[in-house]
Amino acid sequence: MHVMIATDQHPESLGGAQVSIRLQKKFLEKAGHQVTIVAPGMHRDHPHDPCYVDLPSFPITFDREYALTKPGRRSDRALDAEMAKRGHVDVVHVQGDFWGAAIGLRFAQRHELPVVLTFHNNMEFGLRKTVPFPKLATKMLLSLEGRSLGGQMSLLRPDAWRYLNELALRADAVTAPSNHFAALLRQKGVANDIDVVRTGADDDIIDDVLAHVDRTPPSRPTLVWMGRMSHEKRILEFLQAVKLSGANAEVRLYGQGLLLSRAREFIVKNKLRDRVVLAGKVPYRDALAAIASADALMQTSIGFETQGMTVFEAAALGTTSVVCDPNIAAELPDGVYIEPDDDSVESLAATITQVVDSRASGDLPRPSPNAAESLRQSAQTAAMIDVYERVTA
Repeated sequence: MHVMIATDQHPESLGGAQVSIRLQKKFLEKAGHQVTIVAPGMHRDHPHDPCYVDLPSFPITFDREYALTKPGRRSDRALDAEMAKRGHVDVVHVQGDFWGAAIGLRFAQRHELPVVLTFHNNMEFGLRKTVPFPKLATKMLLSLEGRSLGGQMSLLRPDAWRYLNELALRADAVTAPSNHFAALLRQKGVANDIDVVRTGADDDIIDDVLAHVDRTPPSRPTLVWMGRMSHEKRILEFLQAVKLSGANAEVRLYGQGLLLSRAREFIVKNKLRDRVVLAGKVPYRDALAAIASADALMQTSIGFETQGMTVFEAAALGTTSVVCDPNIAAELPDGVYIEPDDDSVESLAATITQVVDSRASGDLPRPSPNAAESLRQSAQTAAMIDVYERVTA
């Protein structure tokens, strides 16, 4: 079948949803399906793929990583013209909450196509953490959503959950990447019937990394942190915990984001340059290799992640994770993670000390990769294909 994926940001930009979409594309194609990914054109150098449809856009961040495409007749015409060259579409898979969702749903409405909708983001939490006036922003988003999609259908009160419910009401199937996020969506009235289909770890790269990783212990323990450097990821709280712990470990930070300069300032001001390395943005395989060779992966956000992909990748690679979010911990197999006692910086610092001391004494276990066999992408893609076949039947 031909699957058109519509999303808010270009698949080559930084972010967990983008990694998820690239993995889905790869394994759908391995299963013999055609994939087209529709997203705003990116305004910085990036890899190109024939399956990408880059819509007219303008950058919305200073680093030009992220862009916006306005849903409307112009984007409709551009998308229809490009999709006419690519053959009949069987299903539209919407994997965005904003302009990508509107563009994908408008395309499906025009061409009378079934829609699968995946919610990646806890929008209510994200707005509270990143927008100065979240209630006003929500009202504006609801108004824009109604105009883009031809009116409002939801009966929920006007908040972020109503915004998501408006999208769900226009879909033939709704999926979420974790049980805890699906439960939250049901509780808030966004949707009742939700299939849980996780983002898996790339089978091919996992096997390659496991075959070549050097597990020789370095001179001191290594902790890795990966993700977008932003408030909801608690990067500054993590650095405070590293300082408080005083642990003799090498801490490697992978990623970029709006708090990168503040993180750098904190490291310099607190004389942590001998312990904390800013490794920047790296290719996916290099990120997995860093996880595989580390003593522990640090997952520090709380209440924001709808899945927390890196902890599943760490489990598949046989690396222990320190998991601050109890919802994410509940999704993991036993024996693959350590959970701090509470959400305080002090508790996280104590856990860092525990990991470093256990490594020094030889008591830090490595989970068996077999514990996470079902978390590989091949298994998750098979589950998503079942959803596609159901809505296209």
